[in-house]
Amino acid sequence: MNLIRRWLEILNTMCNGRFSAEGNAFRRDINGLRALAVTAVVLFHFNIGGLHGGFVGVDVFFVISGFLMSGIIARGLQQGNFSIFAFYWSRAKRIIPALIVVAAILLVLGWFFLAPNEYKLLAKHARQSLYFLSNISYLRESGYFDSASHSKWLLHTWSLSVEWQFYLLLPILLTAVWKFFPGKKAMIFVHLIALACSFSTCLWLTNTSQQQAFYLLQSRAWEMLLGGLCFLLVSELKLSLIARRALESGGLFLIVASIFSLESSDAWPGFLALLPTIGAVMVLAAKREDSLWSNNRITKWLGTRSYSLYLWHWPLVAGLFFFYQQDNTLWITGAILLALLMSELSYRMVEQPVRRGLQQSSLPRAVASLAGLVILSVSAAQFVVNKDGLSDRMPAEIIQMIEKAQIGNNPRGGECLAKGVPCVYGGPDIKAIIIGDSHASALVTVAQGVLSTPEQGIYFEAAPGCLPVPGLNIREHFSNNHDDPCIHMKEQLAKTLETEMSQVPLIIINRTSMYPLGYNGIDQTLKRKPQAYASTPVDEPSSDSLKEFGQLYIEGACAMAKKRPVYLMRPIPEMKVEVPDAVGKEMLLGSPRDFTLSREEYKARNDFVWSIQDQAHEQCGVHILDPLPYLCDEKVCYGSKSGEPLYLDDNHLNALGGRLLAPMFSKAFSSMPYMQVHVRAAEANQPTPSISPPKA
Repeated sequence: MNLIRRWLEILNTMCNGRFSAEGNAFRRDINGLRALAVTAVVLFHFNIGGLHGGFVGVDVFFVISGFLMSGIIARGLQQGNFSIFAFYWSRAKRIIPALIVVAAILLVLGWFFLAPNEYKLLAKHARQSLYFLSNISYLRESGYFDSASHSKWLLHTWSLSVEWQFYLLLPILLTAVWKFFPGKKAMIFVHLIALACSFSTCLWLTNTSQQQAFYLLQSRAWEMLLGGLCFLLVSELKLSLIARRALESGGLFLIVASIFSLESSDAWPGFLALLPTIGAVMVLAAKREDSLWSNNRITKWLGTRSYSLYLWHWPLVAGLFFFYQQDNTLWITGAILLALLMSELSYRMVEQPVRRGLQQSSLPRAVASLAGLVILSVSAAQFVVNKDGLSDRMPAEIIQMIEKAQIGNNPRGGECLAKGVPCVYGGPDIKAIIIGDSHASALVTVAQGVLSTPEQGIYFEAAPGCLPVPGLNIREHFSNNHDDPCIHMKEQLAKTLETEMSQVPLIIINRTSMYPLGYNGIDQTLKRKPQAYASTPVDEPSSDSLKEFGQLYIEGACAMAKKRPVYLMRPIPEMKVEVPDAVGKEMLLGSPRDFTLSREEYKARNDFVWSIQDQAHEQCGVHILDPLPYLCDEKVCYGSKSGEPLYLDDNHLNALGGRLLAPMFSKAFSSMPYMQVHVRAAEANQPTPSISPPKA
């Protein structure tokens, strides 16, 4: 009973006490948390030390921000001198100047090194970062952990946007509550309700749309509200030294354990995000400023420069990938040292002097100056966007190369592929059916081009990221619902194969290895989740998942082959770079070269798919189409040849690359019953890169 009474007294003290007056004082424990968080993020992004969960540093930052912001607002309201404008102004002085400098320097460097489409994308991201809406932009584009992320030089500003959106709303909410219900209890109640709503949203979105859960304020606000609740409940709490040490040790353990044990493939955020955030709360509640880990020169330096270090490290990570040096230890070491140097320069030459200058100027003049800089920066970025990346600044041969490389094979992709609806390419005399995903879409017109007469045609059904195998589902990334073009296509395909063109030959073209093994993009350090599953999604391939996939794939192919000839196409080689951009970059740097993939790398990636395709051939006589003799020589497969890209990106053939496969389709059609085909003269006479097939 005495223990219960004691806890009730503590709770009453926490809810009725006054807010601490020490809020603006420098706290070494908070600075230490900043140092720990930024170190985890930097080492994670540079792929150092096996810190696969280093991304949780951002979640620690969110807790710290909530703790400090709720403290500033609560103390100001209690003292009767809180100003929403002054709150916004203090945040703007802290965040915007260094962000402008980073964006401006990247735009200047991009002028010299980036292709027009890359430069336009950088300018768009710079604009959205200065609007503090970059989290919305990145949500619409792709995932934080995917390979394309390294081409986004300002990707890390998503967290600044989330924080700024929180800063805009929190003082308005708390001021309104204080006006009608002044006191600590009401503020605690509001924090609890808002935290519960945000955390519930986070859990729901993590299970239904993980990208939204990652990027949106409504699913991230709970982390900052948790920090605010920590301030409100423990700012006056008196604990023994033993209790404080235990809290601090436990909190640090949770954070460090998260950094070392979590993976980018884990469902994030969600319940797992409780580990680092509760850990941060425990360290804040302990309020131990004399700990060795937080009270040393290195930690103090990292903590005070944490914002600048966070701003500068990611562009340098992206730079390593830009120059294909992401695995070069010497380059990585140099990039980390440069990040430390740039953070010091930014802290001393931007953060501190600008803040002092704005503080010393009259408020109207200071606000006008900072607003003018923002407007100028946004206008410059918008100008680059409006001018499509200022292509005139590039040598004409590079622009011509990029424009030529971006010519795809299928001008009807938006009509047919994107919606998963059937289309006919050519005339009404259907000679073959082609099904699959975007790889099928990239080659259907090549197949049509070898038909003998305009009256002959190809019946086409495909959808993005879709494997037309009964019993296999596609991951949430492609949104399994009846609005999904993949589901629509598979339902339509089942009817087509049963009721129409029952004996017409069927060609299946897919990025097949992606489905059992996951993506094979530029960044090889991240786990790749298999994109197809029978019953339950898996985070990485296993012997059971591969066996299950293989059985269903073979059964599906053989079921289709009962009534018609079926042709399975081997996977197209997946390059390690976005080929047109890579070729243009090398031309810009004055060192043009071709980009290739070794046969050994292709084999390692696609051995499993080849084996199950061979089994299907042996079991039920399906035919195999092999593109390698037309895209590869004995040692390598070509992404570009003589400076001419053969790909639209890293895995889709462009018009030039697709034409290399015309003989493959011609040979296949010639073997089909009742078909006489040839490569049209118009196709045959067009020049294509010369790639010698391997010797028999």
